[in-house]
Amino acid sequence: MRALPAVASFGPAAPEEILRPARPWFIALSLAVGLSANIVPFSGIAMALRPDFLALVLLYWCIQEPRQVGVGTAWLAGLVMDVADATVFGQHALAYAVLAFAAGYFRRRVLRFPLWQQAAQVAVLLLVCAGLVLVVRYVGGAALPSWTYVAPPLVGALLWPLLSVLLQAPQRPRRGSRS
Repeated sequence: MRALPAVASFGPAAPEEILRPARPWFIALSLAVGLSANIVPFSGIAMALRPDFLALVLLYWCIQEPRQVGVGTAWLAGLVMDVADATVFGQHALAYAVLAFAAGYFRRRVLRFPLWQQAAQVAVLLLVCAGLVLVVRYVGGAALPSWTYVAPPLVGALLWPLLSVLLQAPQRPRRGSRS
């Protein structure tokens, strides 16, 4: 008899592993953490490379739990991000809504691949989201940023495997349990 409880391994879920449904409070908590990570002040290279954590978390939940998180949730999260970032009202809402729609559209395609291949597809989706924010800012009269504007979506794609494993952890059944 073992003294320690069996803990699920730290890694992506196997295709044959059945995950428990995500709890709504955990989804809301992860979105709040993503929003908080977006508004934490950084400087220098950290600011230039910081991905849009809220977009990354929204993308994850739109792919994994499309019945709980969709375009409406993304729109509301975008409005909250606009207020928190003090930017043009609606720019993040539009970008996140398009991101959620694209995530729903490409959901089955993304889920077919291992995490490192999903990251390439996530990079494209995050680049489209950042591009929409850029277009709205440019139309609003802002100057075009430097080429480093594409770095945060690429960093976000690199974080995709880690984020997926972390957000899957509470959904994985404990070994030796029947539920």
